[in-house]
Amino acid sequence: MSLQERLEKIRNQPKLQSAQQTAVVLSAIEDTLRTQKSEPTATAYFAALLSLLGQYISTEKGIVNKEVAYAVVYLLDLVTSHVSAPLLRSKFPQILASLAPALTHPDAEAPLLRASIGCLESLLVAQDGQAWALPQSASSPRGAVGALLALAMDQRPKVRRRAQDALDKVLRHPPPIPSLDHPAADMCAESSLRSLQAAADEANSKKKQKHRGQKDEQGHEPGLMHALQLVKGIASAENGWPSKKLDALCALLLSISRGSNEFLTMAAFEVFEIIFAGLAGQVSSAKLPRLLDAIKELQPSQNDSQLLPPWIAVLSRGHEVAGQIEPQETFENLPDLFDMVALFLASSSHNIRISASECLISLLSTCVPDSVILEPSIMDDKALERIAGTMQELLSVKYQTAWTEVFNVATAAFNALKWRAHPLLRGVLQTVGDLRSNDSFAGKKEADAVLSAAIHAMGPGDFLATLPLNLGKPVAGRPGRAWLLPLMRDSVSNTRLAHFRSELVPLSETMFQRVLNHGSREKTMEIKIFETVVSQIWACLPGYCELPLDLQESFDQTFAEMLSNLLYQQPQLRTEICKALQNLVDTNKAIAELEGETEDLIRQGRVTKIEAAKNLQHLAGLASNLLAVLFNVYSQTLPHNRGNLLQCINAFLSITPDAELMETFQRVATMLEAEVAKPVEVKEVGVRKQQLSSEEAKNKMPLVSHTLMDLVITMSIYLPRDSFAGLFVMASKIVQRQDDPQLQKKAYKLVPRLAESDIGQMALKERSTELQQLLLAAADKASAPAKRDRLASLSKLVPFLPKSDLSFIPSVLSEVVIGVKEVNEKARTAAFDLLVLMGQTMSEGGIVVNSKVPHMPPDAHSVEANLEEYFTMVSAGLAGSTPHMISASITALTRLLYEFRSQLKQETVVDLVQTMDLFLTSNNREIVRSVLGFVKVCVISLPTELMLPRLETLVPNLVVWSHEHKAQFKAKVKHIFERMIRRFGVEIIEKYTPEADKKLIANIRKTRDRRKRKNATDAEEGAGAPEQRKGRFESEYDEAVYGSDEEQNAEDSDISDDEVLGRAVEKGKSAKQKGGKQYIVEDEDEPLDLLDRRALAHVSSTKPAKNRGAAEPAKRKADVDLDGKLVFNEDSDDNNDVMDFDDRGMFGGQEPGDGTLEGGINAYVSALKGKDAPRRGENGKLKFSNKRSSGADDEDEMEIDEREIASARKQGHSQARGGAKQKPVRRGLGMEKARPVGGGGAGIRKQQKRPFKHGLQAKRGKGTRRHDSNRS
Repeated sequence: MSLQERLEKIRNQPKLQSAQQTAVVLSAIEDTLRTQKSEPTATAYFAALLSLLGQYISTEKGIVNKEVAYAVVYLLDLVTSHVSAPLLRSKFPQILASLAPALTHPDAEAPLLRASIGCLESLLVAQDGQAWALPQSASSPRGAVGALLALAMDQRPKVRRRAQDALDKVLRHPPPIPSLDHPAADMCAESSLRSLQAAADEANSKKKQKHRGQKDEQGHEPGLMHALQLVKGIASAENGWPSKKLDALCALLLSISRGSNEFLTMAAFEVFEIIFAGLAGQVSSAKLPRLLDAIKELQPSQNDSQLLPPWIAVLSRGHEVAGQIEPQETFENLPDLFDMVALFLASSSHNIRISASECLISLLSTCVPDSVILEPSIMDDKALERIAGTMQELLSVKYQTAWTEVFNVATAAFNALKWRAHPLLRGVLQTVGDLRSNDSFAGKKEADAVLSAAIHAMGPGDFLATLPLNLGKPVAGRPGRAWLLPLMRDSVSNTRLAHFRSELVPLSETMFQRVLNHGSREKTMEIKIFETVVSQIWACLPGYCELPLDLQESFDQTFAEMLSNLLYQQPQLRTEICKALQNLVDTNKAIAELEGETEDLIRQGRVTKIEAAKNLQHLAGLASNLLAVLFNVYSQTLPHNRGNLLQCINAFLSITPDAELMETFQRVATMLEAEVAKPVEVKEVGVRKQQLSSEEAKNKMPLVSHTLMDLVITMSIYLPRDSFAGLFVMASKIVQRQDDPQLQKKAYKLVPRLAESDIGQMALKERSTELQQLLLAAADKASAPAKRDRLASLSKLVPFLPKSDLSFIPSVLSEVVIGVKEVNEKARTAAFDLLVLMGQTMSEGGIVVNSKVPHMPPDAHSVEANLEEYFTMVSAGLAGSTPHMISASITALTRLLYEFRSQLKQETVVDLVQTMDLFLTSNNREIVRSVLGFVKVCVISLPTELMLPRLETLVPNLVVWSHEHKAQFKAKVKHIFERMIRRFGVEIIEKYTPEADKKLIANIRKTRDRRKRKNATDAEEGAGAPEQRKGRFESEYDEAVYGSDEEQNAEDSDISDDEVLGRAVEKGKSAKQKGGKQYIVEDEDEPLDLLDRRALAHVSSTKPAKNRGAAEPAKRKADVDLDGKLVFNEDSDDNNDVMDFDDRGMFGGQEPGDGTLEGGINAYVSALKGKDAPRRGENGKLKFSNKRSSGADDEDEMEIDEREIASARKQGHSQARGGAKQKPVRRGLGMEKARPVGGGGAGIRKQQKRPFKHGLQAKRGKGTRRHDSNRS
């Protein structure tokens, strides 16, 4: 940012008080410059500010006015970095003398200090070598650096950070002198070391005081952390830490890292990391040997479990850097270092063993150069032999406690030495293999990792020479190692294919012959093992085919014929063989297509780009025959098993010569034309239309024409351009057919497939007009299954439309708009994407030739393409004749408005919102459902000033649909109102809401208040922060239309039952997001009606009991006595005085009672099954009908707290309470309070020692229930 831009920012944004004062000072300076007719340059501002600086800050007066002084220094900080270096050097003593009081004054505040530090930074960067040579004094640069060092340990974090940044910048900009280090680097290093030493001593003294029983006022060491940050900043300078101070720094850092404070240890390691990173450059690399020697000299005691691990980690990192700078010299020292660190694996401390093993792994990974692996010298071989000898020694009994760590080191050794591991590590392999073969060995997992690395490094040939499988012709006394086959499957790569042919193929034939010899008898365990071994052998083939070293010699015609026969005869091996063939092509193509002249043979697996090209040429000679086999096998394979075959075909098509490819294509095309020309037999059509089971449909072979079409589409991107004409003719015929929807669907896949290649895109561009006419002509004949692929084809043509003629967009627009209402989700997604793509194309400009659009007059005028015109085209669907078309147009406009809201003119948006406001008054639910989505997008994304004038009509029209419970209208409207309240405020929304509907606003406000109180309570109780909700939507548009904060707080919601159930079923939103599960409890006689408003009562957070079958005893009912009262008696299971009623109020299939209690029992049955029976409503509460006439309000219901009926609900009778409707009786003056007779007044009483009875008190009179009151 330039100086003028910074000053302009101060002029235009004086919001804070400090900024206002700065703007005043700046304005005064500019007025002075205009009066003096001086140019407003950086030098002029600098001179004016210097004169002001002396007036407000001086040694005698100190800081005269803090606000003005800060403004002056702040502006000086901005200007100084733009002033020339000679001027700054000449004014350095004057400026430093003026800033000194600000830096040393005890009342100096942090903003003034930060601005002063900025001025010093610019001044020090401008100093030359002569200035830095002056001794340290109050007016020299070194004196200013001393002030910055003092401020870098300040207690105020912003001041401390600003001073450290200033020191870092100064050290990164040394003057032009021959020395590597900055002239002030020694001074900074010495000062920071003193600070670090003092802070460390203070921390140690505090620790000793704590051990003596004295209370530590501060549990951490802030001074030590600040000193470490300062050291880190100095060490990260341009040329790193001064070499003379490395020894002292390393000793101090290692001393700090041995403490128990992990933050200090991490900070110390960060300093080491910065030092090593700084030494990685060629300029500073001369310091590295000195540093490594200093670290080695600081080796702690052999059993120091605190200091030894960090020391080993620092040593490892140092040699990693040394391996990058001097790889050969570092490798020569590696055996001695390896032996030294390996000794620590015998330690009794687990931490030391872990650190030593990680160090050895790091040394093997970073200190063995590629030249040693590719072309080792005699000295290199001797060094490798020493390392291998040490590895063998690590497997002795001496290191038995560290075998887990040793195995990790052995794995790293095999990975580092690669093929040189044979024969160097053959003894290690033999030892680990013998241990793994021992059934009692516990470390099999670690041993398998070592063996897998050995297989990958040595190759299976050398590996099996040391540890043979011993399966085909077992040798007595040697164990069989069939368990090696899965390891080989996962580890074989970049080896010799000849080994598979010579060793594993004969073994597979031997095992398979034993299976054949068994015949058709029932398979024994031994035969099953033989079959498993055969499958595991062939599972190794893909690994052998990953960049084989002898492809041209081993993969010959004979081997290809054997694989072809297996593809025909052994369907269970097709997957592995196809992967193997594909690997042959893909791995060699990856090498051949590498960019750059230099080759890394280690990463390329010893295969050069020239050899890879020859391998591909060799495979291309066999490609034609292999493709013929693969095509035949493809036609014989069920569709769900064709994936690997198709990928293999793709791989070989990519290397097939053009002549052979065209010949193959002609054969397939001819066969396809013949199949397509065949008339569809009536019998075949009947079979296709017949309803098949899922298993039958899965195992049914597709038509030959479908298979051939798949092959044509696969081949299309590899064909030469001159064959595209016939390809398009073939596709044009198929897309016109309506008798085979699946074939038509496959034909539409051709255009997206061609768009994947550069040649195909060129062909689409050349034949764009022809393809447009073809797709337009086939619009009426497109079948439902082909909709998605047709839309995909249309989307691939849009980018190739010429700007001079965009008539294709309005021609297909109606089809795309209708597509947003497709049943298939992928088709809807394709339609939305195409809508947006066409909008982007229209926004880029061009001409829409309306005369070429179908159903437009020939003399229609052309119009200019823009977004407003595009929205006008889409809006034409609002005048559609069917609600479906109108709804689709509204949905399309919703998506487009969300996408292009920032690019549209405000007049267009206003007209659109007004139009949708009118559609809210429609009586068609399909239309209104789409309008609700549009309104929600408007509320969320459109500017506030545009929406506020529309609320007056929008809110009344919207609130009408809050009374509609179908199709989740009530919930959707509530969500929109919540969004509006959050954005526009509750007062404005309530102002426009009709009086009769203001209870909705009140409910939303209460819900939000309740949620806030709950969150506040949780925070006070120390509840953890709620887990962040994962996004369930694939785009911002879906989140805007379908998302709602109400989903996060469904427990506080007042939305309808079907909304909750619908969202849980349709969108997978259930109690998972709340951390629990929910279950639907169904009635025994009939399934749950999800459209019932009372469906919420059947959703339980606890798992219901499983339904028992008819053979099991019926579910036990609650105990009832002769009067029909419920009896809760946990002390006795058997009660002769109770009656067991069924759901119809029958006892033993007959009317209960002998007639004497008929009234009471009939009333009880009526309470259970009558129209006034209790119902469970929202929030799990029981509701009893309180109707006084047939015209009573349906919502005048009484809610019973669920806690009052918890004990009764546990008995399984949620509907066994209540009673017949009673007319309320007015209580007379002076009379006791009477309870109405009947279930409506029957309550739940507390359990007593004797059996408690609950039910109707029939024929007990209409008076009061004093006995009940006394009893309670």
